[in-house]
Amino acid sequence: MKEGLHPAYNQTTITCACGNVLEVGSTKKDIKVDVCSKCHPYWTGNLKMEKTGGRAEQFKKKYGIA
Repeated sequence: MKEGLHPAYNQTTITCACGNVLEVGSTKKDIKVDVCSKCHPYWTGNLKMEKTGGRAEQFKKKYGIA
């Protein structure tokens, strides 16, 4: 491996907008994110699944075909 070719890999913190702080290894320092696994709707169970049907059902609903 060549010397000086790869970036420095250090311990850093990832800070979420919700206040969650994670300690990870990265080539960047002090990363700030908007959403993390602690506050994302998919991981917290607050994801709302709306069933709109398939394309055929949407067409029938739009044009009133039974």
